[in-house]
Amino acid sequence: MAISRARAKQLFSRSISSVASNPLHVCVVGSGPAGFYTAEKMLKKHQGAEVDIVDRLPTPYGLVRSGVAPDHPETKIVTNQFSRVAQNERCSFIGNVSLGSSVSLTELREMYHVVVLAYGAESDRALGIPGEDLAGIHSAREFVWWYNGHPDCRYWSPDLKSTDTAVILGQGNVALDVARILLRPAAELATTDIASHALAALEESSIRKVYLVGRRGPVQAACTAKELREVLGIKDLHINIQEADLVKTPADEEELKNNRIHRRVYELLSKAAMSGPSHCYTGQRELHFVFFRNPDRFLDSDDRSGHVAGVRFEKTILKESAGSGKQVAVGTGQFEDFESRLVLKSIGYKSVPVDGLPFDANKGIVPNIGGRVLINSSGDHSQIEGVYVCGWLKRGPTGIIATNLYCAEETIASISEDLETVLAYATSLPKPGREGLLRLLESRNVKVIPFNAWEKIDIEEKRLGSLKNKPRDKLTTWGELLKVAL
Repeated sequence: MAISRARAKQLFSRSISSVASNPLHVCVVGSGPAGFYTAEKMLKKHQGAEVDIVDRLPTPYGLVRSGVAPDHPETKIVTNQFSRVAQNERCSFIGNVSLGSSVSLTELREMYHVVVLAYGAESDRALGIPGEDLAGIHSAREFVWWYNGHPDCRYWSPDLKSTDTAVILGQGNVALDVARILLRPAAELATTDIASHALAALEESSIRKVYLVGRRGPVQAACTAKELREVLGIKDLHINIQEADLVKTPADEEELKNNRIHRRVYELLSKAAMSGPSHCYTGQRELHFVFFRNPDRFLDSDDRSGHVAGVRFEKTILKESAGSGKQVAVGTGQFEDFESRLVLKSIGYKSVPVDGLPFDANKGIVPNIGGRVLINSSGDHSQIEGVYVCGWLKRGPTGIIATNLYCAEETIASISEDLETVLAYATSLPKPGREGLLRLLESRNVKVIPFNAWEKIDIEEKRLGSLKNKPRDKLTTWGELLKVAL
């Protein structure tokens, strides 16, 4: 049924004028920063909207809880802002509800006028090289979830005792977080909210040497200066950087001139290479920055068949990519083996598709323009009405927490524009929203965790933490979380 723009505006105005009679129902899937910022912006922009934030976990806050390192408490303060959003009378947190198994996307679209998918990236990119399935090779995401007490990784157990060396593939902020947790004295982590099982394992860890390996050079290192400064500042840590790797080409000079972040990172690496002692004492912990190496294959152990024994790297050089102007790593045909029984891949997170949702497997995102979900990624800009994306699912696993604020603003702008035209007629019709979702979940025996039930978990974790001089001692199994909440 076609309607004029003027009629659409009239219907839209009428549809949100009375919250009690016929509110605009919005469902946000995912309670990380992207989800909460989306909810906050929606509540402010549309006074007649009711927003439900759905998450598969019984705990809110996504990567703020399960991704931010335990020794970065200042980063987690944003949860105070998010909790105020959840306590808004027009907002509701609905935890322990999984998109796909608890409720389908099709069902959400039937119950809500607008559905925003912001469930992030809960899988990992693969290298696609021989030996990647050997035991002892893990993703950085698993390691991060493990030390942060994510219930999916409670019983995941990295072997930190049978080797003194770990190889981390990647040099971004997550890779530096992982290196820092492995190398920082466990006593310094004991007063953070690190999961107790992870702290116990780190206290008995034999890891003394960590290699951070990147395909390109120090000029292109993907970390930020803040993260790098922190790992370089670990007490009694020997830093090893080959001075030959720090030699700059004219292309490097140009890149540094145009990128303040890379320039600061390069300066810190150069200073660390020149100021550190040339030799380390026996037993000292070591961090080696290795540049210009691309993983070629994982090596099988001779004495433990099926277990990784090391990584074969191909040495690389940088060449300018035609058209892009960027320097890319190109193999030289020279190889070098690094021995290690523990390898952590920090090469990027990956979002996962759900039924009824278009997905670009190559980019790991939902095809979209400004957050509007497109029918496919083939160039057809036809939109799926009422469905939007925000966060990593929208743009890929990049940026910091605050990046999601601007991402949410763009998505809300698209929704607002569409509500004035395409969706105006639909929003003039009643939909069950929260009431309909809760009724459906009850019929399926799904135990819903509202925000006040999460607050029970929060109180209990803080109580347990106070007994150990920690800000909180996390409940790390599904059973523990649900028992306290329910």
